[in-house]
Amino acid sequence: MGTDNLHHKRKAKQVSRLQRQNAKRKPYDKVLIVCEGEKTEPNYFNELKDHYEINTANIEIDGNCGSSPKSVVNHAINLYTKECDTDNGFDRVYCVFDKDSHGPAYEYAINKIRELNLKNVFYAIPSVPCFEYWLLLHFELTTSPYSATGRKSVGDLALSELQHYFPEYTKGSNGVFLKLIGKLAEAKTHAQLSLKEAKENATDNPSTYIHELIEYLQNIKNL
Repeated sequence: MGTDNLHHKRKAKQVSRLQRQNAKRKPYDKVLIVCEGEKTEPNYFNELKDHYEINTANIEIDGNCGSSPKSVVNHAINLYTKECDTDNGFDRVYCVFDKDSHGPAYEYAINKIRELNLKNVFYAIPSVPCFEYWLLLHFELTTSPYSATGRKSVGDLALSELQHYFPEYTKGSNGVFLKLIGKLAEAKTHAQLSLKEAKENATDNPSTYIHELIEYLQNIKNL
């Protein structure tokens, strides 16, 4: 059963890549988004792509790299390098990952992107503690730091707060972007304020850069 599932995943990935290659690229950036989550983040960004009618040949969203920030960055580098061998490489590469309790793997990811000698190509899009904090900002501005308590990780705590406002949400949910689109502008404002306060306090807990990626995608056709 496991082997069959792996075969189907590989086949689906090959078909998706072939469809992108056959599609005609529009005259704006070609972007790669590599996500830590296999479903949650890819689902969200695919819904955003469809909503803003971003051409399939201009964007690749990949969540097939494991749950470690280190694996996200390394996978992104591999995909970027492969496309560089063609005449249709990526203009930008976004690495979307959580800090949560990853520790050294998170620091590796942040530092690796800083070390890359590819100006304005690779971008880190971290969320602290996790992607659910970005979703929470659709409902309220909270800048209280997260600390693990008992058996609950910082990610678990952020998820619980989100479910207070959005009880039907679970990891891997479909339709999240469209359900929250009416609150998107507010979430972006909250994210900017949260990030500003975090920097002023010399911390990253809590903070997110998801709004910067969304702003770019919203305007990609005009860049």
